[in-house]
Amino acid sequence: MIGMTSFEQVATSLWHPEIDRLRLPPLTDEQVVHAQKQLGVDLPADLIHLLRTQNGGVIAETWDACPADANFYAEDHVPFDHLHGIGPADHARMTTMLDSPYLVQEWELPSPVVLLSGQGHYWVALDYRKCGPTGEPSVVWLDNEMDHELPLAPDFRTFVERLTSSASFPE
Repeated sequence: MIGMTSFEQVATSLWHPEIDRLRLPPLTDEQVVHAQKQLGVDLPADLIHLLRTQNGGVIAETWDACPADANFYAEDHVPFDHLHGIGPADHARMTTMLDSPYLVQEWELPSPVVLLSGQGHYWVALDYRKCGPTGEPSVVWLDNEMDHELPLAPDFRTFVERLTSSASFPE
């Protein structure tokens, strides 16, 4: 079992320092309010904290995977190589969290969820189905290819603390 790291340790080095791809302009309080209203949920404070450091982008290789049960991607983890930021839907042809309602409908995903990362055939998402719109959502892996779902963490902070390098897993 891979050990957990503190949220604060991951937060200081989450973002890839040399890749600007998927990075949105700095997050404002107004954008957070608008996003929560548009998505119909309260976003976790720890997620907002990370997005205030950098509003979306590529994840550093140190934190680009989450341990998980066997799935189509790997026997022991799922990828987490990017995190969507908060910005207008279809911002410069870049997926943002505000695209979640459209993507949930398009890919016939369970609802309500907010998509954190992914690319059509699989997603890492905040899952509000059990906690309701104002509760603390769990984090899940949604696999559209195999119609499979995996719990990753009971909340966003725990998910971040579980992140590790994909290189730490055997091939």
